[in-house]
Amino acid sequence: MIGLFERLALAGAAAAPLLLSSAFAADLTLLGNFHEWSAYSRGDGDGKVCYALATPKSKMPAAVKRDAAYLLINDWPGRKAKAEPEVVPGYQYKDGSTVTVTVGARQFNFFTKNQDGAGGAWVLNTSDESKLIAALRNGVTAVVTGMSKRGTETKDTYALAGVSQAIDKIHAACGM
Repeated sequence: MIGLFERLALAGAAAAPLLLSSAFAADLTLLGNFHEWSAYSRGDGDGKVCYALATPKSKMPAAVKRDAAYLLINDWPGRKAKAEPEVVPGYQYKDGSTVTVTVGARQFNFFTKNQDGAGGAWVLNTSDESKLIAALRNGVTAVVTGMSKRGTETKDTYALAGVSQAIDKIHAACGM
């Protein structure tokens, strides 16, 4: 598994426009905005990455201070990884905790990893990735529940309007 900040460095990841330098963000290409979702690409050849991302429509508890949060879908042609879901919560996770992503009646478990002061989460069972993508494409909202290093449970709600178009755009841009 690649660490969160290695992913950010390679992909330009979702947080790049807000969290990283303008020189780094200048390497990003906006592929389009689709309702609540946006699509980006970065790099070329084996280093090319395309990703769809959204920010939460609501964050609970609202008073908790944290960095920007994102739900991402990544295409990594050089690694032959298509539609890899990822959560960037804007805080460090409690060690050993899991994250759940709930879409309608379906629930998906993610493992967590903290690196360089930030947290990230990825689907625990890779066989669930395609099931999660299908649920996102057919759902209305996704609720991401996680536990911060300080013990605060958070629930971020993402609108799914535009997710299908954003995913289709990244697949086309990355040839996947």
